[in-house]
Amino acid sequence: MTKNRRHFKTLLITLGALFALSGQAAAQAARPALIERGSQTAKDGFRNETEIATKFNNWKTDHDARVWLTAMNYRLAEIDAVIAQKPHGEKADVEVRVTTKSGEKVEGISIKLVSSSNGFNQIDKRWLATYAKMWKMPAKVVTALKYFLGETPPLRSGRDAKRMFLNELDADSQKAVVDFFTANKSQIVSDIIEGDGAHAAAWFMVAYKATPNTRWTLRKSSDAARFFGEGPIVITRAGNLKIGRITMQRKGGDGGRDTAKMLQFKINPALLFDGKDP
Repeated sequence: MTKNRRHFKTLLITLGALFALSGQAAAQAARPALIERGSQTAKDGFRNETEIATKFNNWKTDHDARVWLTAMNYRLAEIDAVIAQKPHGEKADVEVRVTTKSGEKVEGISIKLVSSSNGFNQIDKRWLATYAKMWKMPAKVVTALKYFLGETPPLRSGRDAKRMFLNELDADSQKAVVDFFTANKSQIVSDIIEGDGAHAAAWFMVAYKATPNTRWTLRKSSDAARFFGEGPIVITRAGNLKIGRITMQRKGGDGGRDTAKMLQFKINPALLFDGKDP
């Protein structure tokens, strides 16, 4: 082998090694994003929010907590302390206080525990008056939703003696409801999924508990809101309102107590695993 050929072969080997190293570096850099977008299986299954908070508190030895913190864009080597707790009655089901060398930050996580791929979870429920104030609903929309919830008795006989479904309202009222939620869709979806204020949830976790080792996915709440809000706003054949992948309906149940008249929003959290349509 001539000297030039030996030099050329050495050059090829060196270039190959450099490409391999750069590929590994790129894969490592992309890993947190892949964890955030995709789903993983917990090594030790968990059943509720308390167990998730406990896993965060044991972050030094808990594999899943370390993966979650990485997915939340923290460098494990820079973390000094992690303290997780469950706030009462807030959008965030677990709040994680992470202390790093550069400071302290509180991460709110909204957690949806599901045991069926076709199940629906309530994501927000309040009295109509509360939503009307939050979203500055026009009087015509409030009036229509009072009929829908049964706060105001029905104008005429229909499928339910105590309330009216949206598709039983007059055309102008139906249009007013659809137009209002269409015009304010971004704020409404953000409020019911992320919340606002000090206890808003910056992260959205779905945990599928039907298997011994819980399958989970962790996303930014803004990404979850964008996903569940995708699609048109329409009145369904059942007479409820569909906001993308979110269903707005009367709460019902409660043995006929007044709380049955509350307005609630529901989603199928399992859709977030594969980002598939309902």
